[in-house]
Amino acid sequence: MTAQPTPKGAWGITFLLFLFMVVNFADKIVVGLAAVPIMTDLKLDAEQFGLLGSSFFFLFSISAIIVGFIVNRVAARWVLLVLALIWALAQFPIVGTGSFVTLMICRIILGAGEGPAFSVAVHAIYKWFPDEKRTLPTAVLSQGSAFGVILAVPSLNWLIVNYSWHHAFAALGIVGLLWSAVWLWLGKEGPLVPSATEAAHETRFSYAHLLTSPTFIGCCVATFGAYWALSLGLTWFTAFIVQGLGFSQHAAGLISVLPWVFGACIVILTGWLSQRLVARGMSTRGARGVLGASPLILGGLILLSMPYADSAAMRIAFLVVGSGLCGAIYVVCPPMLGEFTPVSQRGAVIAIYGAIYTLAGIIAPAVMGSIIQHAGGDIMQGYLHGFVINGIVMISAGVLGLLLLWPNTERDRLLRRNSATPQLAQG
Repeated sequence: MTAQPTPKGAWGITFLLFLFMVVNFADKIVVGLAAVPIMTDLKLDAEQFGLLGSSFFFLFSISAIIVGFIVNRVAARWVLLVLALIWALAQFPIVGTGSFVTLMICRIILGAGEGPAFSVAVHAIYKWFPDEKRTLPTAVLSQGSAFGVILAVPSLNWLIVNYSWHHAFAALGIVGLLWSAVWLWLGKEGPLVPSATEAAHETRFSYAHLLTSPTFIGCCVATFGAYWALSLGLTWFTAFIVQGLGFSQHAAGLISVLPWVFGACIVILTGWLSQRLVARGMSTRGARGVLGASPLILGGLILLSMPYADSAAMRIAFLVVGSGLCGAIYVVCPPMLGEFTPVSQRGAVIAIYGAIYTLAGIIAPAVMGSIIQHAGGDIMQGYLHGFVINGIVMISAGVLGLLLLWPNTERDRLLRRNSATPQLAQG
């Protein structure tokens, strides 16, 4: 079978969506980066700040599911534009004096706008690349998260240190408006979609079958473990550097970049290696499933070792490597889901996947805040206990991922279920 060519302009759109994810993660990181100034100015304790970190995810999953079904029927180009405008506009109410309630409401609205972001961007990308060429553009798209932090942290931290944390939110609002303007000008819909005739004859599966398939469950569980680490990185990493290890806000801003730099390397390496292994004939069970889940186990074991580190430098190193290894799973799960999900259902399935794994974003920051709050005044022990729990979650998620991720056989399994229950095939 001849490989399908990549349409002209595919990589240009990929770059624009990479920038989309850069803005997305810059928006996510700002509260964690400004954690100590925000807690000081608004007189928040650790538990309250943990709730603030979790509030971003209150509507995250719900909006991801709703928009996931919408994007099956509405051009991804316009959905992406609306999402970006929501992000931008949600920043400006915080620019004034602000309050805990105002900040929380704006973060909830921002989360509702950002919940569908990655899944819609992936869906858009897959209209530009055939299946066998999707892993690398998915890796590039995922890199936007790392670069969003790498690029945003120094500039936003400079604003926080030299002006105030309010100015950081204003800068993000302006950047969001600029991206929206560029996308309105240059953004296009991908051509790789079934024709009306092809769509009419496309085999559909019951959503009940798709969402209970082993590979779908495995992707959700494995990525949940990875997102637990990511949401702690977004909310608590800088605070840990300042409060736990005693660094200044300026130094903490620079150190906070390290996990994302390492994670970016993991993402690119995984995307390149996975696509190369598939091209050489390895099954996607190995080239995507095993390759994505195994680093979770290793990363979790490293985080379990943090209490035994005897220096600040070693604890930072363990945190950087342990959490950074999670990046591998984000690269391989969307292509695995795309292997067996019909195009007409792909937007919804990827969105539901995103909605499920990002529930970790609600739980993890609040759990860490509660542990720190009830650590009996020993802040360092509170942080270390929180990271140990993170390690346990990652190991459990990685093991379950290894057991459940079989994308190479999933479509055949679904076809057999369809044959057994044909009345559900159009569900």
